[in-house]
Amino acid sequence: MARLDVNRSGEMEVFVRVVELGGFSPAARAGRMTPSAVSKLIARLEARLGARLLNRSTRQLQLTPEGCTFYERATRVLADLEDAERAASIGEEAIGRVRINTSASYATHILAPLLPDFLARHPGVTLDIVQTDAVVDLLAERMDVAIRAGPLKSSSLVARKLGETPLLIVAAPSYLERRGEPHSIADLQNHDRLGFGYARAVDGWALCENGKAVVVPATGRVQVSDGEALRQLALSGVGLARLAAFTVRDDIAAGRLVPVLGHLVSGDPEPFHAVYVGQGGPLPSRVRALLDFLARYGRVA
Repeated sequence: MARLDVNRSGEMEVFVRVVELGGFSPAARAGRMTPSAVSKLIARLEARLGARLLNRSTRQLQLTPEGCTFYERATRVLADLEDAERAASIGEEAIGRVRINTSASYATHILAPLLPDFLARHPGVTLDIVQTDAVVDLLAERMDVAIRAGPLKSSSLVARKLGETPLLIVAAPSYLERRGEPHSIADLQNHDRLGFGYARAVDGWALCENGKAVVVPATGRVQVSDGEALRQLALSGVGLARLAAFTVRDDIAAGRLVPVLGHLVSGDPEPFHAVYVGQGGPLPSRVRALLDFLARYGRVA
């Protein structure tokens, strides 16, 4: 195995330049080196390989058979290296797979309608979408991008804000006919408050009554793992649900859901971010293409 401190690609570049330009002096000028530095590099390369690559004379250089073989293979290696760097360059066309972790609500109401446009713009990109409302470790799960709702905790991740949306408490008309409409926090004690079956930053509904902030536990008979399932339960008349406004606006407009307790809901909207691991250097073009697209078209409100 070659020593790690040997710059083999650099040696190949200088050797190829010497051959193609016909001498140490023109190769030195092209590479901003001195002729003696080029001569010493070629000598070190030959010593490491244990073979003479060039026959030198006062007027010309001539490749040995070993030099011809090394030149042919070195040019292929350098071409492959250039192709690899170009493919990974941040300015290159977006190509490859992007793994996205997102909530089911964002995937259903924001992301899915946008996918035909994104895929048409970037035919070289494929998407692997994993839906979960729980926070995942991007590195452990090998995710490129995650869409997260709520305040961000301090971490090594980089975030791009995708807007913010109010949270609304809603119920189906059938549920309100059966159980009555709540008008105060006290009224909620007599209602099924649907919630999530995993730990959240705020474990309950943040409400405000008479200037006092209150967190009301979601203690309904059903708990779920994502907001879209919660919406479906609310539509079915199972109970009250507290959901992001962008997920229920169409349902409210169509009369499928009715907002309640609007005067008690906290005025703080819920922020959404696209987070990614990006502090180690430039982003791959495939990831940057998705982030730029979401920042422009994938915003919530």
